[in-house]
Amino acid sequence: MAGRFAGKVAIVTGASRGIGLAIARQLVDEGAKVCITARKADALATAVESLGGHEVAMGIAGRADDLDHQIAVVSQTISTFGGLNFLVNNIGINPIYGSLMELDLNAARKILDVNCVGMVSWVQQAYQAWLADHGGSIVNVSSAAAHKPAPGIGFYAGSKALLGYLTAQLALELSPSIRVNAVAPAVVKTKFAVALYEGREEEVAAGYPLKRLGVPEDVSGLTAFLLSEEAAWITGQVLTIDGGLSLVSDA
Repeated sequence: MAGRFAGKVAIVTGASRGIGLAIARQLVDEGAKVCITARKADALATAVESLGGHEVAMGIAGRADDLDHQIAVVSQTISTFGGLNFLVNNIGINPIYGSLMELDLNAARKILDVNCVGMVSWVQQAYQAWLADHGGSIVNVSSAAAHKPAPGIGFYAGSKALLGYLTAQLALELSPSIRVNAVAPAVVKTKFAVALYEGREEEVAAGYPLKRLGVPEDVSGLTAFLLSEEAAWITGQVLTIDGGLSLVSDA
């Protein structure tokens, strides 16, 4: 299926490493041009080079929940690459761990601002600048933790549950010309999730029916499918990628 994204343009947020970079790489490998975002310019520059350089990729540094940054990214992507077909919202933070009774409320507000409000704002900017007139496809990166109570990361999981609801709401409001879906991975071996498995990967993986943790490419493949015309009759869905973990009754 090489080349199925030829002539397409994508924005992938949170993409200097991990899942976001894997998604960007798959899109480029299949013919798309991409703009990636993250907070650190140096990391973005390295990522752009790894994707093939400025012929196929550009990086713009900034805070994911900063409106001016969002507007600039959308504008520069369209002016540089001639349009915008896909938006992948891979923004997500979780600066806190513990019970809700210990929750830092300012940190909680920041989680919602980045993980949920920020996602809606990215969609608004892409919609107003291009997608409203040309259509397109959007994929949000959620989490399998959103499906049930998650000790230690409850507020983060709750924000991802809200992300799933917002995905469905956006799919309804933006149909029929714009499709909106989400992917919900369990533990994927990235820097973001390292605290969940570091030093005990075999033990954690043993709880998964497929006996391994996820890798970024497990997520990028499904994301690319949802963006593609092969998924033309799919919208408003949150698809779980969890190595079978949800099949285990005590998971």
